[in-house]
Amino acid sequence: MDLDTIREWFTLEHISALIQQYRSFGPIPGILLPMLEAFLPFLPLVVFVLANATAFGLWWGFLFSWIGAVAGSFLIFWIIRRYGQMRLFRFLQRHKQVQRLMVWVESHGFGPLFILLCFPFTPSAIVNIVAGLSKVSTLQYGLAVVGGKAVMIFTISFVGYDLVSLIHKPMRTIIIGIVIFILWYVGKRLEVRLNKSMKREEGQ
Repeated sequence: MDLDTIREWFTLEHISALIQQYRSFGPIPGILLPMLEAFLPFLPLVVFVLANATAFGLWWGFLFSWIGAVAGSFLIFWIIRRYGQMRLFRFLQRHKQVQRLMVWVESHGFGPLFILLCFPFTPSAIVNIVAGLSKVSTLQYGLAVVGGKAVMIFTISFVGYDLVSLIHKPMRTIIIGIVIFILWYVGKRLEVRLNKSMKREEGQ
């Protein structure tokens, strides 16, 4: 199978037709495709999200894409956190860029993870692996993934589903920006409370 054939297969039209073909399985195809992208990051997540919005509508399409992407990310994180010390993964920990990113994530916690995961072209597979190898808490990682993926996937779904409305109604663009800020702020406040709670427990 050559590169052109692969590109033709992963078009919005083809993926949308594929989802429609398997509509009898309900939301399963719409959830599995974004979940699969977490393990195979070369797959086009944007196409999967747009296809879900086209096939299921804006809100259901967003929900199915979000569930799949979050589930896939958590699976990668859990596998690395559980088996990351095995010889198979040790080469990752010795990589200088991975080590730098691990230190950065550990020192900043929720903030950088959330921001990275808000953008659709961030290599989220690398973020998930680094988070799994680092000492960042599962709760911090979970908050960042749930919030960051929600922002990223809703933005793609909304833009792809109603691009004309987004251009002619700038208020919607402003609302998206406000939602991003609120999610970031809530996540930071939860992180602060978590850190205070952990320090109190350590002091006892």
